[in-house]
Amino acid sequence: MILNELIDEFLIYISSVRDLSENTVMGYKNDLEHLKEFLTPTLDITSITKENLKLCIGQLSKRHSSNASINRFIAAVRSLFGYAYKFGYLEKNPALEIKTVKLSKKVPRFMTKAEVDTLCNEPEKNEILWASRDHALFEMLYSSGCRISEITNLCLSDFLNGYDRAVVTGKGDKQRIVYFSDEAKSALKLYLADRKKVMEENGTAGTTDRIFISQRGRPLSVRGINYIITRYSGAEGTNHHVNPHAFRHTFATTMIGNGADVRLVQEMLGHSSISTTQRYTHITTEKLIETYNKAHPHS
Repeated sequence: MILNELIDEFLIYISSVRDLSENTVMGYKNDLEHLKEFLTPTLDITSITKENLKLCIGQLSKRHSSNASINRFIAAVRSLFGYAYKFGYLEKNPALEIKTVKLSKKVPRFMTKAEVDTLCNEPEKNEILWASRDHALFEMLYSSGCRISEITNLCLSDFLNGYDRAVVTGKGDKQRIVYFSDEAKSALKLYLADRKKVMEENGTAGTTDRIFISQRGRPLSVRGINYIITRYSGAEGTNHHVNPHAFRHTFATTMIGNGADVRLVQEMLGHSSISTTQRYTHITTEKLIETYNKAHPHS
């Protein structure tokens, strides 16, 4: 079997049999494109060695790819060759001894209270796209800690007890309950009235249960929501660019900074590991030290 055929079969397998999300499958596909580029698509997979794979990693390093990107590539390659070995296409797995590279510990980017308040109010102050929708979107992201994919897939039928809370489906199809602030609920109610009108005007009423839609009445994609955030945090808006994940980081930092138990925050964020959530306790400690050094006269 040649490399190109193996990759195509593997992508079908993880999509249909393992039922991985479209975004995850696309991530694997993008990483494995590098493998085809470095080794050529028509190469017989039985001729691929550990040294070949190490050279691929070296090529990514020469391109100044981040360590996180290189590790993602390594994970994709391990999965691909693990699949080939499992189904008998290979007698030996050349990716078994490939080691990941060390990651530097990055502090997640989060917004201050003033920054998040400014961004949440920007749609009403500066109507770049659709004010009521975008205000509701920002308030809901900030008050729930949802991932962008989770807020994208949120439906009217997911809400419990009015608009106080909702059931979202996160990574690995794990469900959890997220909560919304009074500000988020108020913004959502105003938006839903506009949403109904837009769907009626576009003839799309009843075609989707998704909360967030485009101005044409169609469900927004992850890319669409990223675009909205970019527009409002760019030169037309606050001129302080925000990564979409910053809302989630800000939620976690705010909760822990105000005394919430780290395990409860772990549950709210849907983290499988407590160590992932504990990054935010480190952020809070650093912020306290920074504040002390700035404020204390003898610091």
